[in-house]
Order: sequence, then structure tokens, then C-alpha cells
Amino acid sequence: MSRLQQVMAANAHKTLIPFITAGHPKPELTVTTLHALVEQGADVIELGIPFSDPMADGPTIQKSSERAISQGVGLDDVLGFVTEFRKTNTQTPIVLMGYLNPIERMGYEKFVIQAQQAGVDAVLMVDSPPEESTDLLALLKARDMDQIYLVAPTTTEDRRKYILKNAGGFIYYVALKGVTGAADLDADAIQQEVAEVKKDTNLPVAVGFGVKDAATATAVARNADAVVIGSALVEKLDACESAEDVTTCIENFIAPIRMALNSL
Repeated sequence: MSRLQQVMAANAHKTLIPFITAGHPKPELTVTTLHALVEQGADVIELGIPFSDPMADGPTIQKSSERAISQGVGLDDVLGFVTEFRKTNTQTPIVLMGYLNPIERMGYEKFVIQAQQAGVDAVLMVDSPPEESTDLLALLKARDMDQIYLVAPTTTEDRRKYILKNAGGFIYYVALKGVTGAADLDADAIQQEVAEVKKDTNLPVAVGFGVKDAATATAVARNADAVVIGSALVEKLDACESAEDVTTCIENFIAPIRMALNSL
């Protein structure tokens, strides 16, 4: 069982999964941000690999990727941030989220070896569906790492079952038809749809896209096992200039969400 699976299985509360873009707002603040998230209650962290054409992401995360890339941050740097984080934190799972192009440029085998050595626990590649993931998935499984897949409101039942058969770690349920950071969550519909997903898998189900505060987090978490919060956090971090700014920002933003989820 991978570290990600162990942590999510052991959680007695709803799992909180913040997303940040590696290198945003400044490369030297990334590891500080990771530690601050854990201190305020993050159970798992999604670390975004900056990419020039993040097609599933809204303007906020697109901008964060552009800012990181403009400061020279690439996949090697992302793995370096994880390596540095692991010097003092060996418990919190790290999921790399992004797109296949940087990994293909590095080479699947080289990437998986270096990712494991750095301390990565799983990957979620938006443009890597199960039928196109055979090689990458085999390499990850050989090193006890998970590949996480997305299930959307538009996913058909047959397609959903196929995805669930191949998934590991957790299922990422996309709460909205649209890109990250979109608005207008329908909490009742999400609860029904998550319940349908859970009929066909024993994996935890995390809900993301459109979660932006304690109220929306608790609204979507009632049937789910975990909540992913990305664009709203990235937007807050955009103004941070120092480690102190990051610490204050995360305490003010993440702590209330953690407290709200703990009440469920």
C-alpha cells in the first residue's frame, strides 16, 4: 500500500488536499508553502507542474504557471522542491498534477525513478486517460506509486467504470463542467453523483473544481472523502512576497477550512 493510500485510509476526518503551483509566487517560497499547508491541516498536497498550455485550468492557475515558468521553473525544479520538503516531512503525501508534455520530454522511466527518489507519491496527468497510460502506469505501480484519474459530471457510466478499474490512490471527481476556479457548485447534485461513483469503487473520492472556502468545502464534502482546493488558494498566494506573507496567508485561508471539515 502506497503512502497516499495509507494516509487516506487512516484519516478519521475528511481529507484536505490543497493545490499549489510549484514555483508560484516565487520559487524560493515553494517549500515554505508546503510546510505551512501541513501546519494548517493539509493531509495531502497537490503540487502543480508549471505548463504553458494548462487546458483544464482557469485563468488563476494559468497565470500562476506563467509566473513560475517566467522564473525558470521546470520539472527538475519541481522534483527538487519535493526533495527539499522530504528532508523534514516524510509523512505527507505529494501528488504531482499537470500535463504529460514535460514528463514525455524527460522520459517516463527517468521521471518515475527521479520522482520516487524525490518522495512523490502519485501523479495526476490531466491529458493521460487510462487507455493512454499503460506504460506510465506500469512504471508507477512497479515503484508503489499511484496514478489518479478524473471523473466528471459528463462521464458516462460505462466510461466511469473503466476509469475506476484502472485508478489508484483516490478518484478525483470534477464538480463542475468547466475549468478550475469556476463558480456555482450544485452541492445536492454533487452528493448524488459522488454516491454513484462510490458504488463502483473502494477508493476514496475527492471533490475538486469550484471549492473556494469553508462553506463550499463542507457543502461538497458530505458524501465525499476528500476536498481539493486550488484556484482560491493560488489566488491568495499570488500577492505573497515573503515567507511571512505565505505563513499568514495560509493560516488565514486554510485553517478555517480545516476546522469546518473537522466538524463533519
